[in-house]
Amino acid sequence: MESPEQHDQKEPFDMGIVAYFVRIMRTLFIGFFWMMINVFFGLYLGFAVPEESTPGRMIFFYSWFVISLAGYLYLVYKLWRKKAPVQDNYK
Repeated sequence: MESPEQHDQKEPFDMGIVAYFVRIMRTLFIGFFWMMINVFFGLYLGFAVPEESTPGRMIFFYSWFVISLAGYLYLVYKLWRKKAPVQDNYK
């Protein structure tokens, strides 16, 4: 039989959930930041618009875009490749 003291104790907050949430937020933040940089250079400054840019600037921009996209996807892969440990909370 449980004593009243044991009944009042709550289990500590599961830090696995916090770590999972942090991974989600990092992925979204870095992705949105990457998109904002590319929209700024590509559309606002006109590097990606053929009517507003020179071929050299377009080659530079699209090369940067592809290389940075590959870097972002590698970062996301590296961040998510490790599986979170499974915890048995239903005892």
